[in-house]
Amino acid sequence: MEVVDIMREGIGVALKLSAPMLILGMVVGVLVAIFQAVTQIHEQSLAFILKLLAIVLVLLVGGGWMLETMQDFTRYIFSLM
Repeated sequence: MEVVDIMREGIGVALKLSAPMLILGMVVGVLVAIFQAVTQIHEQSLAFILKLLAIVLVLLVGGGWMLETMQDFTRYIFSLM
């Protein structure tokens, strides 16, 4: 049972860390798609660059929290050994 709890918590940490980047990337992608549909500008690099900038912004703003969360989980794993 303990292994299942560790795996469940590991998946929860992975979801918690990846969710802000994935959600913001999805929102930016939808907004760019709507903009491209309205203006009939179909440039692939526009969506890619804006998504990349949004994800870098999330990493700059929330990187400290992400690192602290990963460190806490790593300490938890090492304390179980």
